[in-house]
Amino acid sequence: MKNYKIKTINNIAPEALDLFTENFAYSPDEENPDALILRSQDLHNYKFTENIRFIGRAGAGVNNIPVEKCSELGIVVSKAPGANANAVKELTAAALLLASRDIVGGIDWVRSLKGEEDIAQKVEKGKKAFTGPELAGKKLGVIGLGATGQLVGEMGLSFGMEVYGYDPFISLSGALNLSNQIHYSEDGKMLFKECDYISLHIPYSEETKNIVSRDLLAQVKPGLHLLNIARGGLVDLEALKEALEDGRVAKYVVDFPEEASLDLPNTINIPHLGASTPESQENSAKMVIEQAMDYLNNGNIKNSVNFPDCDMGQCTSAHRVTLNHRNIPNMIGQITAILAEEGVNIANLLNRHKDGWAYTMIDLDSEIPESLRKKLWAIEGVVRVRLIK
Repeated sequence: MKNYKIKTINNIAPEALDLFTENFAYSPDEENPDALILRSQDLHNYKFTENIRFIGRAGAGVNNIPVEKCSELGIVVSKAPGANANAVKELTAAALLLASRDIVGGIDWVRSLKGEEDIAQKVEKGKKAFTGPELAGKKLGVIGLGATGQLVGEMGLSFGMEVYGYDPFISLSGALNLSNQIHYSEDGKMLFKECDYISLHIPYSEETKNIVSRDLLAQVKPGLHLLNIARGGLVDLEALKEALEDGRVAKYVVDFPEEASLDLPNTINIPHLGASTPESQENSAKMVIEQAMDYLNNGNIKNSVNFPDCDMGQCTSAHRVTLNHRNIPNMIGQITAILAEEGVNIANLLNRHKDGWAYTMIDLDSEIPESLRKKLWAIEGVVRVRLIK
C-alpha cells in the first residue's frame, strides 16, 4: 500500500486524527501533501501543488474552498454532511427562544441593576418589557430539508409547532426521510406568507445568494421571526433592515455576523457557534478523514461536491486506474481504446457524472506501465489520472 501525506489546517480533533493508518503521515507542516483536511480556513488564495488530489472539509459547507478551480485541477472536494446536524439543531432551538422572548435584553437589563437596592421588586416590575410569545401553536417554516433541516422540523413538532418545509434542492432520500407530520410545500413563498418563524438551512451559492430577497420580505406575515443558522449571504441585509424597521420582521437571529448585520435593529448576532461543539467537530473530522483514506487507498469517492460519488470497494485487482475528467462524449471509448492498444484486459469499470464532471474507475487484470498514465492524461478533458495499485 502506498504512503500518503496529509496537511491538516485549523484544529482537527485528535480523536479523528487517530483514525489514520500507518501509511498516512499527517501534520500542519507536511510539504507537498496528497490531501488537505481543514475546517473553515479560506483556500481561495491557496497555492495548490500538483500532488494535492483531495480536500476534506470537516463541515457541511464548502464556500471557503474554490470548488471550480479544484475541479479543473482534478482535486476531489468532499464534506461531512449531517455530522454537525445535531449541534446546529440545538443552536436553532436556542435561536427560536431568543427570537421569541427578549432574553438577551432582559439579561443585560438585570446586569445593569447591580449595586441598586430592592432588585427583586424592580425585576418584578420591569420584566414585562421583555415578554414574548410561546412557540407552541405557532407555524415554523424550514427552508432546506437536509439532515439539519429535518432535525429542526422534528424539533419544531416537539415544541408543539405546526411545521412547514421547503427545499429547492431536495433529494430523493431527503424526501423519503421527511416526517409525514411536516407539511411539504413546493412554493417557498407560501412559507413566508403563512409562517410565524422561518429557519434557513440551505447552503450558500450563487443560486442561493440573497434568496431571502426584497420581494420575498415584502410578502411576509407581519411579525415574522427569521433565523439564519445556515450561512452568510442568504439574506438581502438592506431589504431586511427596512423590514425590521417597519415591523414586518420582528426579530432576526444570525450565526454569521458581518458589519452590516451588527447595525441591524432587533437583531441577535451569534458568533458562528452552530457547529462549535466537541462532538460536532470530532464527527465531521472523522467523516472526512475516512473519506480521504478511502479515496487515496482505493479511489472511492463519497460526499464530494464536485465529482460524482463512486465506490468499487477495496482494490483487490492487479491494478486500479481512476480518471477525473469532463463529462464529454466518447470519453469512455477513448479510454478503453488506449487500454486495448496496450493489451490490457478490463476486469471491471464504473463511470459516473455530476454537473459537467465525471469520474471513471477501472480494475485491470494485469500490471500496467507508468507510461500508460501519460497516454490517458493526454485525452482532451482528462484532468487527473491515478494508478492506485
